[in-house]
Amino acid sequence: MSDDGTAQPGSDGLRRCHWALATVDELHYHDTEWGVAVRDDQAMFERIALEGFQAGLSWLTVLRKRPALREVFHGFDPVAVARFGPGDVERLMGDSRLIRSRPKIEAVVTNARAALDLPGGLARMVWDYTPEPRPSRPRTVSEVPATTPESAALAKALKRRGFRFVGPTTAYAAIQATGVVDDHLVDCFRVAA
Repeated sequence: MSDDGTAQPGSDGLRRCHWALATVDELHYHDTEWGVAVRDDQAMFERIALEGFQAGLSWLTVLRKRPALREVFHGFDPVAVARFGPGDVERLMGDSRLIRSRPKIEAVVTNARAALDLPGGLARMVWDYTPEPRPSRPRTVSEVPATTPESAALAKALKRRGFRFVGPTTAYAAIQATGVVDDHLVDCFRVAA
């Protein structure tokens, strides 16, 4: 595999975004989820929560912890998570299957409550920050931004509404993951026709 940041062929011959070829887990996520439009609130809440958990960690760590995170956060149902109290946070802090960061776990609970208070819902709010299409699709990973003015504005709006762990980089990763922007590299087989 070349490390020039361009789309590379996998073992099946399909060209994919460079980062997707590191592990089977990342390849599956790239091929089935990353950049696919998410329009419902529960799925959007999950993606924002997962991106918050990723801060300072590898995405692979989050992917591998995801089944346990889904289990303990009731499928990331904001209604169920919003009911969590201090005892629930303590219980999750003792669960070795999870990313045991108190600020991140508390942020998921806080964000569930904030999500329930959004007029129109979380997914609609995120999609309201869709950036203008780029003049051309990125050829290399280095051409994909870590933040955009729209992700900065989304992060600011979410924080105003009470969300935590949603800075501009996390917000941009969430809009990439949920198909609000399509950052598949130009030669990636997932590029929409």
